[in-house]
Amino acid sequence: MASGRAPARKTSRRSRRGTTIHDVARRAGVSPMTVSRVVNGERNVRETTRAAVLAAVKELRYAPNPAARSLAGAQSLRIGLLYANPSAAYLSEFLLGALDESSRKSAQLLLEKCEVSSPSAERAAVRRLIDGSIAGVILPPPVCESHVILAELKKAAIPTVAVATGRFRSDASCVRIDDFKAAYEMTRYLLSLGHRRIGFIKGHPNQTASGERWLGFETALREAECKPQPPVIEQGFFSYRSGLEAAEKLLAANPRPTAIFASNDDMAAAAVSVAHRRGLDVPRDLSVVGFDDTAIATTVWPELTTIRQPTATMAEVALDLLIREIRKRRDGLPATAVDHLVPHELIVRESAAAPPPESPDAAR
Repeated sequence: MASGRAPARKTSRRSRRGTTIHDVARRAGVSPMTVSRVVNGERNVRETTRAAVLAAVKELRYAPNPAARSLAGAQSLRIGLLYANPSAAYLSEFLLGALDESSRKSAQLLLEKCEVSSPSAERAAVRRLIDGSIAGVILPPPVCESHVILAELKKAAIPTVAVATGRFRSDASCVRIDDFKAAYEMTRYLLSLGHRRIGFIKGHPNQTASGERWLGFETALREAECKPQPPVIEQGFFSYRSGLEAAEKLLAANPRPTAIFASNDDMAAAAVSVAHRRGLDVPRDLSVVGFDDTAIATTVWPELTTIRQPTATMAEVALDLLIREIRKRRDGLPATAVDHLVPHELIVRESAAAPPPESPDAAR
């Protein structure tokens, strides 16, 4: 269901639960990733930065040390997180959610970058995590789709949660939204504004969520009573650069689309940039909508109408689900794969409006 304006992002949830890694990062003037490196004892941090973080930890009475917490009765766990995402905005939000939840759950989060270019690189990344004595692994996109990674973790009997997969898979628990339904709703929204010639930028083909978003878009057009024109489609890869290239092709079409639906916010922001460069006003001449509601959705101008996928919340849910599964296994209880659907929301901002009056779409 569409809302008029995006509500302010919630910050009170974390503050009510005590000091978080977020608070320490702000006090020290560094990123949460840097705080994580310091509290986990990693060496690749400048001494001046380390001193600033430790001073903030002391001042805020932050207790990041899992060992110290275990003395108070909490159970310390080492959780691995493999990452390789072309969208910095998405990855940043995901890591913030995972780091905050690991702090609350007295778990140590071990981050490992994974190149998805070859099976050998993927196996090596998994091996590095296993060598770190991890109890479980979280897989955000796109590594959540890797059959090689999932097979290696299954062979090692490591509990795993895949996040933002397009569909449920039986070899790992999943935390996801209904990508098909979300894309269907966004397409129906564009149709309700009067658009009949809509361009679509597909997501990376290595992710099932991309296919579900395309299917939702295509289904909404097919079911529409207003008989929209066949869509103009370009392939994207969830990166800003791929969005630039796709938008250039879409806007070079004759006639050009009156609206562009990009499969993530990075590519939508790129489409807005291309439109401006071509002298088009958004949304007067061209509507642009995205998907995810990452930080870039509200830093681009005009702010993006988009689908809110609660990325940080999904990371928190994934870590909680993983810890429950780990403890079940330790207690000798059966642990089956869980499919956890998180609600999405259509957020209406300034980047979408009715097609221009001179457009053939507007006359219908």
